Amino acid sequence: MVATDIDGKAIAATIRSEVKDQVSALKAMHSDRPVDAPGLAVILVGSRRDSQTYVRMKKKACDECGISSFGYDYPDDVTEEELLSRIAELNEDERVHGILVQLPLPGHVSEPKILNAIDPSKDVDGLHPLNTAALCSTSTHAGSQRVNWADFSSLPFHVACTPQGCIELLDRSGVQLKGATACVIGRSNLVGLPVAMLLMHRDATVTVVHSKTSDAPSVVSKADVVVAAVGRAQMVKKSWIKDGAAVIDVGINSVDDPKAKRGYRLVGD
Repeated sequence: MVATDIDGKAIAATIRSEVKDQVSALKAMHSDRPVDAPGLAVILVGSRRDSQTYVRMKKKACDECGISSFGYDYPDDVTEEELLSRIAELNEDERVHGILVQLPLPGHVSEPKILNAIDPSKDVDGLHPLNTAALCSTSTHAGSQRVNWADFSSLPFHVACTPQGCIELLDRSGVQLKGATACVIGRSNLVGLPVAMLLMHRDATVTVVHSKTSDAPSVVSKADVVVAAVGRAQMVKKSWIKDGAAVIDVGINSVDDPKAKRGYRLVGD
């Protein structure tokens, strides 16, 4: 069977165009007074190549969409107190509508403490406990408020952006999720668990494969939808994927390449 690529670049361009139009419309609604563009603040600690790549991509996306971006770069030895102080400032900054701390952080910094300090309404990565709890609520009991999981813009809380992007790719490529068998490779708080929850909310039957899974290739090979988010370069092999399956490769891993301009190249999972 001949594989068909999901054109992520084309889908991303469409989404950015839509967001740009929404930003322009927001400004037009308040033409009688100056309105700041939506603002995203990104905190980067250290010199990890993959983290630097992510941050560059986010800044480029903001520029294309008319969103203001505010970057705060710190060395590996930054203190926890410095980061908490910056977050407190950003929580109060009216120009900033979203705050993103690029993970992972150095070992001497408590990630939970840093993430919990972000105002939940500005936690665009969806990692604050209140946002995580909202994502994990199925709202199936009597009297609970139903959520339209097919429309992210209607959600009253933030969802992790990379998992949300995975669902957008699948939806915009015409992949049927209701009733599908889905396999998520990786169980991180950043991608694996949130995307598994989103797939379940869309009525897929979800299996999460992790480092202790017995015979991972066999488990993956049964899935109609595969999301690889394990963070290990080129781990998933072609033989693992059944014909007709939809595959989203979340991984961005750097491998040394002396021929490349930066001395390395990026590969998936």
